[in-house]
Amino acid sequence: MADIFDISKLILAEGPVCDHCMGRQFAKLSTGLSNDARGRAVKLVLAMEGDRLFKETGDADLLDALAPSNVNAGKTLAAAGSDAPAEEKCWVCGDIFKNLDFWADMAVSKLSGIDYSSFLVGTKLSGLLSENEEILWEACGTAYAEQLKSELNREIGKLISGKTGKDVAFSNPDIMITFDIAKKEAQIDIRSVYIYGRYLKLVRGIPQTKWPCRKCGGRGCDSCGGTGKQYQESVGELAGLPLLSPNYAEAYDVVFHGAGREDIDALMLGTGRPFVLEAKAPKRRTFDLAALEKEINAANVGKIEVHGLTFCGKDLVERLKGEKAKKTYRLKIRFESPVTEENLNHALLQLHGTEINQDTPNRVLHRRADLCRNRTVHTAILEQMGEKNSTGPGPSEHNVVESCVAYVRVFCDGGLYVKELTSSDEGRTSPSIAGLMGVGAKVEELDVIDVELDAAE
Repeated sequence: MADIFDISKLILAEGPVCDHCMGRQFAKLSTGLSNDARGRAVKLVLAMEGDRLFKETGDADLLDALAPSNVNAGKTLAAAGSDAPAEEKCWVCGDIFKNLDFWADMAVSKLSGIDYSSFLVGTKLSGLLSENEEILWEACGTAYAEQLKSELNREIGKLISGKTGKDVAFSNPDIMITFDIAKKEAQIDIRSVYIYGRYLKLVRGIPQTKWPCRKCGGRGCDSCGGTGKQYQESVGELAGLPLLSPNYAEAYDVVFHGAGREDIDALMLGTGRPFVLEAKAPKRRTFDLAALEKEINAANVGKIEVHGLTFCGKDLVERLKGEKAKKTYRLKIRFESPVTEENLNHALLQLHGTEINQDTPNRVLHRRADLCRNRTVHTAILEQMGEKNSTGPGPSEHNVVESCVAYVRVFCDGGLYVKELTSSDEGRTSPSIAGLMGVGAKVEELDVIDVELDAAE
């Protein structure tokens, strides 16, 4: 392997190089030095060797090669009465290291008005700079070298840190600054802010997330009033709207991530469903979550409520999506003909701890693959026979009350379609309440009472 002296002469043979580009070829040697310090040291030794050769043999070749980028070599030639070559631009980087403040100031300007505590710099080299680096490595080798973009990232990052007082973070920076060298542009990517909580949905007819209009696909038409939405409100929009305000995140957009979902006609009660609000490209990262919670609830009385808001990381979104929650439902079931409390209790008992084989329901086949899913019903308990708040029949100690309406509480695995657990969906769900009773049945009202997702909290 060539030694440092031989590699240095090979580098000079390609043309004038600045201290940074010379030193960068030895970046893996002698830790604790900057590349320009390494380059100056190498050039000083080369200038001394060139002076020795010139004085002993009259050979000025090394000094001539070194002089366009090194003041020591130029002075030596001048002192000897020779004409030193004029200073020339570094052929590798084009002297980009002489104007790093240009890039740092560009970033500082773009960061103005943004709340952040850490950042990281990246660069996209021009084709010419990438090609020059490859030519140099091909001629001189890469055994000790560092990439040009790595040094640029580090040196510009140090300048930005000094100008802003913010820290460079290699893991999860608040801001990612990417410089396009050819276009002389800087792109700022702001890491999202994530907020965890639970929500209640207190009214039927509101979807969890925004639905595009079925007729126009979200483009806007007469049917949707130009909004592009099938339903004008959703839980995600109602909860996320304040995060667009300068009072909170002042985000570019808000994305709602729920732990599963409930049907549009279902209520979400009990302790609520876990969710994460993702505020994208926020200008503020710190704000009062208690005030945010209060504002969301005050603006949506009778529709939704949120509670337990807390800042969280992106990883919680993945866990919410990946965890298999257990859920508790309350079903208002209407049978096609009267059934007895005794027979219904007997049928529900048969579902305890039972694995349900469920083909994709007919009502969602247009948007879900036709698969067989296996989910377990842990308990199914009769709460009441007959309509609630009526003078009709209620629970009986003799288990012979007869009614077309019953309220049933089901505790089951997430992903079980409880409407089809009730109706059998033309035999696509087995066993089912309708099948066990031998009477047609359907869910008339559905409430989600609880979502158990302890592993994500």
